[in-house]
Amino acid sequence: MIVSPIFAGKRYAVLGLARSGLTAVATLLASGAEISAWDREPQPREALDKRVTIADPLTIDLTGYAGVVVSPGVPLNTHPITEAAARYGVPVIGDIELFAQARAALPSHRVVGITGTNGKSTTTALVHHLLEQAGVPTKMAGNIGAPILGEEPLPSGGVYVLELSSYQIDLTRSLACEVALLLNITPDHLDRYDDFEGYAFSKGRLFAMQESGQVALFGCDDPPTNAIKAAAVQRRPDGHARCIDTDTLKDVQANWPSLQGPHNLQNAAAAAGIAEALGMTRAEWEPALATFRGLPHRMERVGQKNGVLFVNDSKATNPASVAPALAAFAGADRPCIHWILGGVPKGEDLGECEEHFGAIAAAYTIGEAGPKFAALLSPTMHVERCEMMGEAVRRAIEAAKPGDVVLLSPACASFDQFRDYEKRGDHFREMVAAMTGGSPKPTTHRIEGASAA
Repeated sequence: MIVSPIFAGKRYAVLGLARSGLTAVATLLASGAEISAWDREPQPREALDKRVTIADPLTIDLTGYAGVVVSPGVPLNTHPITEAAARYGVPVIGDIELFAQARAALPSHRVVGITGTNGKSTTTALVHHLLEQAGVPTKMAGNIGAPILGEEPLPSGGVYVLELSSYQIDLTRSLACEVALLLNITPDHLDRYDDFEGYAFSKGRLFAMQESGQVALFGCDDPPTNAIKAAAVQRRPDGHARCIDTDTLKDVQANWPSLQGPHNLQNAAAAAGIAEALGMTRAEWEPALATFRGLPHRMERVGQKNGVLFVNDSKATNPASVAPALAAFAGADRPCIHWILGGVPKGEDLGECEEHFGAIAAAYTIGEAGPKFAALLSPTMHVERCEMMGEAVRRAIEAAKPGDVVLLSPACASFDQFRDYEKRGDHFREMVAAMTGGSPKPTTHRIEGASAA
């Protein structure tokens, strides 16, 4: 566990007692802080009884508190805690900000912060993999894996690799990353912001917290990302804010089985750029790209039967994140993709996927968005209206030919039929195994935390 004397004798309120909240409580208590804690569910409150003061921060006097620590899942734009804390002049922060404040007490280290609408989990895991393969002490946390405060401190020379959602950045004030990366920005989670500009501003704050000499990397493939890069260059014209370089890797991408497609070329180039910013050479990081196994639910190859490949891309919850998955298999000389899509829609159309429609042999629509997507796609391709996942998988298997791909890439949230995208992907994996006589492929990572863009 990460602890720090900086918290000793201070008072904090913690709102939300899931994993990150409970870990924050443990860190603060072990550091000598006084805690008031609250969760709407009674079980986590009971678990902390007698160790902290159980009180809703909306109902207590917050005078003199050092901060209100909230879960990234708390919507700051609508939750009354924002106004309540402001009345007392108390900052609303998250566990990443506590980590930022605790850094001074840790052995010498560096922090990598990775954000973006799409690709940040894969890039985070890939950077962690490159560092591990090079023998660098490293931890992966934030929006992926375990809460950072619950990790044991790294020895001197270690690197903390943090995936950061916009929600987590909103709750952070002083995290100066030695290397920060913004992959891309497309509309997502706009229920948490007044408009798209507000969402983009949230991403840009990661770079505003950096200091002179720290490295800022950008995907540079979309105007909002380029605008944030330009602002970073203007704010600190030290030559350390730059675009990542994909050109030097195009010719060798075929050597990385789990990093196919144009989106993964960007992810690999971003990870390589981070590795080099940390002092690694190409001779050190390039061989490790071939041994990266990928992440569950992100272009995860879950099986192959009779020449048909089955791919679980359940994490693709919006059309912008589906487009790269379609592109990865669009090079065949005939339509080869059997595309399973649907769920709770985040937009009105599939425009970002249109350029790859010629590669689709058939679409199988499911869930709440099924009828709408079927109507949108029917003029340009064969569509099977399935409603349920099992029916879609069965029909796709019956229709697929050797060389085809059955791709779950839903372009939607999962909440109409599944608890989250992970359960949806697990169900797909199980359906494929049951219908092809295989066995479910075990996952290589467990993704937990503040799922956000």
